[in-house]
Amino acid sequence: MEKPQFTLFLFGLFLVAWFALSCGRGASPANIGPIQPGRLQAITVSPVAADAQDYPGGQVAFVATGTYVNPAGELTPQPALWGACQQNASTSEVSVTNAGVAQCLSGASGSYTVFAYQPTECLAINACGGGCTVVGTAQLTCP
Repeated sequence: MEKPQFTLFLFGLFLVAWFALSCGRGASPANIGPIQPGRLQAITVSPVAADAQDYPGGQVAFVATGTYVNPAGELTPQPALWGACQQNASTSEVSVTNAGVAQCLSGASGSYTVFAYQPTECLAINACGGGCTVVGTAQLTCP
């Protein structure tokens, strides 16, 4: 009768060892947690640079593209929140619609950053879309 108990003990030990060794699988290379299916990794905005004078009515249609991991893929257009800033400070000299169309307002002059972002688990977003977000940027020149 000792043989079945010993076999059961070894089987239990095997299960515990297997479970312990399997922990951590699926972790990202940076060891920041498990890779989640369809997780947004990056956003790119195009055009990368635009001069408002070169577009009808000064309205520049920016498009965001999302890059995803596990499975890898891209989504264009990437649903995103949009904004504009200048020298890392918020600005009211450039307006950006929910669809990514940017326009220089009266008095705007110089280079502005147009950004598209998706918030992550926290809500600490700075003036140019950075912080706890996945963000992509482009440059808009106003006359």
